[in-house]
Amino acid sequence: MGALDGRVAIITGAGRGIGREHALLFAAEGARVVVNDVGGAADGSGSDLTPAQQVVAEIEGMGGAAIANADSVADWEGGQRLVNSAIEAFGDLDILVNNAGLTRDGLLARMSDDDWRVVIETNLSSVFYTCRAVCRPMMKKRSGSIVNISSIVGVHGNWGQTNYAASKAGIIGFTKSLARELGSRNIRANVVAPGYVKTQLTDVLPEEATGAMLQNTPLGRLGEPADVAGAVRFLCSDEASFITGEVLLVDGGLGM
Repeated sequence: MGALDGRVAIITGAGRGIGREHALLFAAEGARVVVNDVGGAADGSGSDLTPAQQVVAEIEGMGGAAIANADSVADWEGGQRLVNSAIEAFGDLDILVNNAGLTRDGLLARMSDDDWRVVIETNLSSVFYTCRAVCRPMMKKRSGSIVNISSIVGVHGNWGQTNYAASKAGIIGFTKSLARELGSRNIRANVVAPGYVKTQLTDVLPEEATGAMLQNTPLGRLGEPADVAGAVRFLCSDEASFITGEVLLVDGGLGM
């Protein structure tokens, strides 16, 4: 039996990168997974499937159970539809992992209203909408685990990322408050804050930028998506049943 055997998990932004790694690991640990991603078909792989559908196909190939969901969680209707789809498909809901996010970097003096709004709505407002939607079903069963993905940038800030830093710092305050509200109902809420991880976002960085990251990271390497997924899996398991309101940095020591 896996650590998440029989549980139902929603993972947002799960079509690629860290979110995809979450979905595959959770399925391997026995969870039934709702793979949420708004990405469209045709990513250059030659498949007509969307990224979320591709992840579902991988999970089914492992013998697991999963469904794809393409609702945007940047508005309340999408967040509610996502939660409803999990309950309709699997009859239950145990875990929510808010991983959806994006960047639109630039100096504040030149940042457009749209670049601010889109980042805040996608990264932070989505956490509000999905968490609010899962409150009632989790409170009714008096059980549940929520993990919201922040960033080392939300803890320490970063040049050219005032919008992103604000969204990720907001997630931390939001989650700590939520943990206080839901603790009496046996619902836990925690944050994982990754450092620099090998994804499509970091693959396009200049070599000198990557070198600076490595120089400031005591472990001397970029993280892997599996490093983050393992931490999230732990926080969603019974092994972490007495942990709530915490911020776990998965950053190779960068944030010390």
